[in-house]
Amino acid sequence: MRRSFEIIATSFRLMWEELRNNKLRTFLSLLGIIIGIFCIVGVLATVRSMQTSANESLQSLGSNTVYVQKWEWGGGSDYPWWKFWQRPQPKLEEMEFMKRKIQNAQYVAYAFPFQQTVEYENNALDNVQINGITADFNEINTFNIAQGRYLTQSEFDAGTSNCVIGNTIAENLFTHPENAIGKEIKVKGMKMTVVGVIAKQGKGFLGSGWNFDESVLVPYLQTVRFIDPKNIFQDKIIIVKGKEGIPVEDLKVEMKGLIRAARRLGPKEDDTFALNDISSSSQFINNISNGLSQGGIAITVLSFVVGIFGVANIMFVTVKERTSMIGLKKAIGAKRRTILLEILLESAFLCIVGGLVGLALVFLLTLLLSGALGFKVFISIPLFLFAIGLCIFFGILAGIIPAINASRLDPVVAIRSK
Repeated sequence: MRRSFEIIATSFRLMWEELRNNKLRTFLSLLGIIIGIFCIVGVLATVRSMQTSANESLQSLGSNTVYVQKWEWGGGSDYPWWKFWQRPQPKLEEMEFMKRKIQNAQYVAYAFPFQQTVEYENNALDNVQINGITADFNEINTFNIAQGRYLTQSEFDAGTSNCVIGNTIAENLFTHPENAIGKEIKVKGMKMTVVGVIAKQGKGFLGSGWNFDESVLVPYLQTVRFIDPKNIFQDKIIIVKGKEGIPVEDLKVEMKGLIRAARRLGPKEDDTFALNDISSSSQFINNISNGLSQGGIAITVLSFVVGIFGVANIMFVTVKERTSMIGLKKAIGAKRRTILLEILLESAFLCIVGGLVGLALVFLLTLLLSGALGFKVFISIPLFLFAIGLCIFFGILAGIIPAINASRLDPVVAIRSK
């Protein structure tokens, strides 16, 4: 064990001397490794962070929740786009029919999202998402109220002009957002009273599900004052949350039968609706992420090939410069495997140094991307260990031939070479 530590310490010392004495040569030789680690870790960190953020956003929509919509999430590539366009929007009456008939659902709600300008005194926010919703909406999409309260059942039934606003809306609209309760805002020139402010949720790659930070929630019956609910260009959604323990596929089968019955579709007629849930979208996102990762790995291979040749070249030069020293070591009893191990460890240490430089650059990149993309980009511990392991592997690969050549040197010839 002691002998092994001595070999490691010697290899590290020789590597450090090489770095100190030949800075430019070593840097240029390690450039391929630096670029390779920067590329592969940068791509994988960004893709994995994007995937994590996107899946977290989808999870906020509910793991056992199904959305009845006109369009399929992810495109529906096998179905003609013009048939999607001809589909009707889900209706409030269909939601009420499903709520009466469905057995596997815990909650059923209706949502009518659209955009309008929101005003308060001299401040105005354009393109704010207004969500016209029914009573069960907050049971399906849970969120906390930071100020005030949520809408009551009587407010939903009467379609009152009360509303709940997001944290970002309050911050941008009011000088003192902490005093938002009771303020009267205008939506399309019509006054609405703020009765609650949603606690800040933050924003991910796909927003935070419904992006409540930047939304206004109003009773569905109130939306007829702002926009015609029969407008075919405005998306409407029926949202169904299954009972605990009910598989989402079983829920979708029952929902499909009820929607077809509500629309009086014949046995041979195609569905005129889409049943969306997070499982299909998660798979879609994972496929995109895997494709991006594979593309990043393919681009990185070239950098590593250059890096391996660069490190191999510097190890050949190093062995040549130390030929007499290696001969002296062998003359006083150093074994071939000791020389071999020293050279391989030195090569691996060099690649680790190059990898650490590449990781430092990736860390700076994550700081820039986190601000630009709106979600946190990070280097996970498994990815960090993978990068270090990759450096060790390529270091050994690059140093294997110089190490074998050094271990086979004749001590007498090697000592005389100087």
